Amino acid sequence: MKPTPIHVPDEVLDDLRRRLELTRWPDDLGNEDSAYGVNRALLQELVEHWRSGYDWRAAEAAMNAYDHYRVEVGGVPVHFMRKPGTGPAPTPLILLHGWPWTFWHWSKVVDALAEPDGESFDVIVPSLPGFGFSSPLPRADLNYWKIADIFHELMTGVLGFGKYAVGGCDVGALIAGQLGHKHADALYGIHIGSGQKLSMFNGERAWDITGGQPIPPGLPADAHARVLELERRFAVHLTAHVLEPSTLSFGLTDSPAGMLAWILQR
Repeated sequence: MKPTPIHVPDEVLDDLRRRLELTRWPDDLGNEDSAYGVNRALLQELVEHWRSGYDWRAAEAAMNAYDHYRVEVGGVPVHFMRKPGTGPAPTPLILLHGWPWTFWHWSKVVDALAEPDGESFDVIVPSLPGFGFSSPLPRADLNYWKIADIFHELMTGVLGFGKYAVGGCDVGALIAGQLGHKHADALYGIHIGSGQKLSMFNGERAWDITGGQPIPPGLPADAHARVLELERRFAVHLTAHVLEPSTLSFGLTDSPAGMLAWILQR
């Protein structure tokens, strides 16, 4: 495999700036405290920074300080960043992001893992299928347990590692848990940054984080408030993403300001 540096064409960036400049802003009555979602004033400030202040080429150059590869695994496009470990026997390690994060969030720890004072790791950081540069998807049925098989094949079949370690957060934690559940013999171990049950999306009401269950009676007031806070936080995007992702995708794809608002609030 030969590294493929990241490069977004100028015409794509020009189109982005035009779309940001031509954003149609809705009325935002009674939302000074963001009670109804993203506050318009804040979003306008961020959109203007994105349009005129953010330097994508500088970000792109920082990403290209590492090697990037694009492969197909079972017909699915997979982009990954790699930082080879120092020393005679670095441990292969795959790091898995969540949503709405990207592979680049792991850049904060890649160098420390690949070039530490002690044991080093050969660090592989993929983009989840359908995310960023692991696109476009050729199929609509992928989920975390199928993605786990794809990443296992990436590490063992494509890259040839006999054994490897896994770290993951959010959706990446579900994939890491599935790898540990299904491919334990090929793993040194897994590190999960957020505890996720592998049954999380099972059942007829998979979009409901409560599974349709009422809040248990008699909870202490602080626990009751925390349950409501978590339910409110997750209800919106779980329901939309599970039940009607295509409906949402038209707005997020056509309007960068709309995409920014959605990701910012999540």
